[in-house]
Amino acid sequence: MGHEQDPLLDNPAALTAFRAALLGWYRKHRRPLAWRDSRDPYHVWLSEIMLQQTRVEQMEPYYSRFIRRFPSIAALADADESDVLKMWEGLGYYSRARNLHRAARLIVNRHGGRIPDTREALRNLPGVGEYTSAAVASIAFDRDHPVLDGNVMRVLCRLLVVETDPRSGAGRQCLLGAAERLLARGQAGDYNQALMELGGRICTPRRPRCAVCPVATHCRMYASGADPSRLPLKSRRAPKPHYQVAAGVIWRDDKLLIAQRPAGGMLGGLWEFPGGKQEPGESLQECLVREIVEELDFSIIVGEHLISIDHSYTHFSITLHAFSATYAGGAPRAVGCADWRWVVPAELDHYAFARTDSRIIEHLRRCWE
Repeated sequence: MGHEQDPLLDNPAALTAFRAALLGWYRKHRRPLAWRDSRDPYHVWLSEIMLQQTRVEQMEPYYSRFIRRFPSIAALADADESDVLKMWEGLGYYSRARNLHRAARLIVNRHGGRIPDTREALRNLPGVGEYTSAAVASIAFDRDHPVLDGNVMRVLCRLLVVETDPRSGAGRQCLLGAAERLLARGQAGDYNQALMELGGRICTPRRPRCAVCPVATHCRMYASGADPSRLPLKSRRAPKPHYQVAAGVIWRDDKLLIAQRPAGGMLGGLWEFPGGKQEPGESLQECLVREIVEELDFSIIVGEHLISIDHSYTHFSITLHAFSATYAGGAPRAVGCADWRWVVPAELDHYAFARTDSRIIEHLRRCWE
């Protein structure tokens, strides 16, 4: 994309028509999402944090439950982290929940319980970056800031035929400059949501619905007749590593052992069935025995295989193999974990688990029925 006499960016009449068409479509066809009907900045902030790397359809029920449980910033700030993590359970990327909780306490202590109304002040909150600060400032406080999320980047790459990876430094700067020029000032909140909605429902990654796009007449990719799904370009990424992991459902009489992950690490603060990555040359059973000694300093007897679960994270994937095991001796202590508990099965609902461990629990309950 070049800025020399761009048919959209350098044409005031075209810009006005583009904004009007996009906003008109949005106001008529926008999805009735709970946070859109609220002017409460807390609701806007919460929705934007939850929507980071999560689809609207997946996030909606979590949002509603979370608001019922923590109806205000003060209620969230007063909560224990374990309660916050439990309400977030299954939504993934748990650092979002921990940062949200930390930010709520900071807002109460430093801002009198009111969310800051500028992009710069919002950026100082834990878990709030460039995109989220711009989104909250524009949607909740009518600040004139453009946003760049995945949906918006895809729309702009096709609209303006940007043939640079939008996640590269050069590609991002190009899109930021274009987004500033396209912004409907004075209507930034609705405009930004309209652009995100367009990317989520019309200008989709595959099989975009160009025939019903409200701004197709302004789209250079559409005018060219080329396949719009070839943009945005993506740089080739190295394949993600895959690990084999063993976990133990460890019984002592009628109780089983759960361990809490260290607060500062991945999935920090969540509970799990303890275990870890298989090392070269060892069986999964040997891996589990070793990991329990390293994490909790006691011995077990490994029993039957229960279930294997494939799961993908951002930078790697795993196959988690769960085994039944029996306590064999020693006094458990938190060596490589934050805490541990012996619990009866009915108490598992009181703890927040990562998705893989929740699937182990689901499997156990089916076996117990």
